[in-house]
Amino acid sequence: MPYGDVFTRINREYYQLTGAERKIADYIMLHRQDCQYMSISELAEVADVAEATISRFCRRLGYKGYSAFKLTVAGAAAGTKPINPLYGEIAEEDDVGEMCRKLCAANVEAITQTMEMLDPADVSRAADLLIAAERVLCMGLGGSMVPAREAAHLFSTAMPNFYAIEDAHLQTIRCVMLTPRDVVLYYSYSGSTKDLVDVLKIAQERGAKTILITHFPKSPGAACADLVLECGARESPLQMGSVAARMGQLFLTDVLFNEVCRRDIETCRQRRRMVADALADKHM
Repeated sequence: MPYGDVFTRINREYYQLTGAERKIADYIMLHRQDCQYMSISELAEVADVAEATISRFCRRLGYKGYSAFKLTVAGAAAGTKPINPLYGEIAEEDDVGEMCRKLCAANVEAITQTMEMLDPADVSRAADLLIAAERVLCMGLGGSMVPAREAAHLFSTAMPNFYAIEDAHLQTIRCVMLTPRDVVLYYSYSGSTKDLVDVLKIAQERGAKTILITHFPKSPGAACADLVLECGARESPLQMGSVAARMGQLFLTDVLFNEVCRRDIETCRQRRRMVADALADKHM
């Protein structure tokens, strides 16, 4: 396994780990430089887990043992800096111009990563579901509700049946009322919240189709979805809710919107013209 893949592998497998194994992953991601010098006993002590748990963690990631894992971490961490609570590798000494350049690069990278993960066949399948749906409920929780709300707004300029459902309780209520003709479009970076799993299970029990946009294709939520679209941008435990993560989600939203519209471009053109005319009087 290439050096650079070890941290990516930890991120992708994170929500498949046990509670004790996540403690190891959290410590390693926060102390990438330091852990390469630790014995298995030292790592077990600072992570507050048993040595056997570390061995199991290493094997789960595809390494023969802790020594092989530590060697890979050392190669991957060479030349890196301690983890930063700001994404984009922003440093305290950066001036405003440098900060802007780094943020731009991070956001572009998030879209690029999402593009690399994109499967055109999945996009086509998602578009089929959205076009055939009687109702599409756009959902998320916390920061992930932002792209869900944007999706409902964007699609509403061309489609009459997209709705943003924000409150967690209302999401459950609306899902109980779904039919096999409906679709849930859910946004969750982690794919691992209880409300998400509960909602998707209810939707599937009602026969509705579910599409999940997430960074973790092996997450509990992904296991409950009919279709998963993977977004880019990695976040450390201290970088939750980054704009870069939203950029990946919004890019996928834009891809879905354009694929849906190009299937019937003339109807899309007419509806968007009607919306533009209706909104014209609201402008000064």
